[in-house]
Amino acid sequence: MPFRKLILLLICLAPIPAAVAVAQSAPESEQARMDRVFQRLGTQFVADGRADGVSIAVVKNGQPHFYNFGTTTRGKDKPPTEDSVYEIGSVSKVFNALILAHAVLEGKINLQDDIRKYLPGDYPNLEWEGTPVRVVDLVTTTSALPDNLPNPFPVGVDPDKAPFIATDAMKRITPNQVYEELKSAKLSRKPGTQTQHSNLAPVLMGRILEKVYGESYQSLVARYIEKPFGMQTGFGKSRESLEVDGYNKRHVAMPRMYEDAFLMAGGLRYSTRDMAKFLTAELAATDPAIRLTQKPAWGDPAASAMGLNWVLSRTVENKPRLRMSGSTFGCASYIEMYPALGYGIFLVANRPGEAQNELQDLANKALDDIWGRPPALVALERALQDDRSGNASRVIADVKRKHPELHLSEEYVNTWAYGLMREGKSAQAIGLFRYNTEQWPGSWNAFDSLAEGYETLGDKPNAIANYRKSLALNPSNAHGAEHLKKLQAGQ
Repeated sequence: MPFRKLILLLICLAPIPAAVAVAQSAPESEQARMDRVFQRLGTQFVADGRADGVSIAVVKNGQPHFYNFGTTTRGKDKPPTEDSVYEIGSVSKVFNALILAHAVLEGKINLQDDIRKYLPGDYPNLEWEGTPVRVVDLVTTTSALPDNLPNPFPVGVDPDKAPFIATDAMKRITPNQVYEELKSAKLSRKPGTQTQHSNLAPVLMGRILEKVYGESYQSLVARYIEKPFGMQTGFGKSRESLEVDGYNKRHVAMPRMYEDAFLMAGGLRYSTRDMAKFLTAELAATDPAIRLTQKPAWGDPAASAMGLNWVLSRTVENKPRLRMSGSTFGCASYIEMYPALGYGIFLVANRPGEAQNELQDLANKALDDIWGRPPALVALERALQDDRSGNASRVIADVKRKHPELHLSEEYVNTWAYGLMREGKSAQAIGLFRYNTEQWPGSWNAFDSLAEGYETLGDKPNAIANYRKSLALNPSNAHGAEHLKKLQAGQ
């Protein structure tokens, strides 16, 4: 064989250099992993029938990423894009709060002010044993005000028709009508003591902001949020051609909501391109007003807390987390941020109701799949699985000694326990429910959940005992009262 050909043959047969081999099996980049995870989860979300269309905006280290799935119109091939416009529901409330934060920093309003200072007329009913409803109560969901006033939502009507009746009723609601009915409204408890959903609270907050600034709510949103962040308008029908069509769980097309009566509580509409800009600004938090909205204004972040319309909590690794969700008749949305990761996500779908919880589940799964489950949580899951005593408190204490960063909030444990119940792991679930009652003995919800766990297992005595404890802590717990009545009737 000629010498030159022999050299070429030896070169061809030579082993691949180590550097080349490493390059060929290089680890997946964070960006590639993120793309793969969202493509899988988003595709599955639509395939499972949870929505017809889903759009996701992710901001990581200041950079936006977009993912879109399904269709904007059922039965048609009209894929959504980052410019498709969705109703964002109660996520609108964080916009409301951000304008308030500007008003506070500009000295136009004080968070501790009695709201009656800014309302027309007299409202002696807006206090509980001398404690008034304050401005801060309106944006921490602790106002104790009714949910809707007047209430446009019909009762006992075909659920496919009810949204159309409600939107028609909203068209006739005026600010003066709200103020007039507010004079006879009753508070459910002492303001500032417990969270309770109220659409009336952000409506009043929006009207108060209009009064102190002397301009429309739309112009305030534009001045303090849309223009500084580079977002398009979230009002009216200027982008109607880009709006997705919303459907209920029975696939009935739902009405869009443009009514002024609901605007401040959940009537804004944006694309994921818009919301990525909002997320970018919120994560950067260079604006003092943004930082004010993200500070705890009620409760304890280690357990349950509120910023200004942001739900505040700590992750399993004891890092800050902010979130909010919303739903209209045809859309659901979910937004959360992890400042320590430089990461935020906004998800929106053209399906309402429970879809907002399913979007949150998608966001949580993505977080685990992209960055992996926290070592402390992995250790705890393994320890609970191996435990035969059912004493979750002891197991958790043992794991915390090895992983002092482990943080378990009441809500996290409660959600985890319900998931275990659905998987048939009842012993582990009851152990976690019981752990919550031991850690938070003043929580009516912890005892209500433990009771529901026992009820699911057919343990009536323990279910009855814990429903009674829950009702002793919160006599207005309708869920507990209803289930206790049924259990006692069956004895």
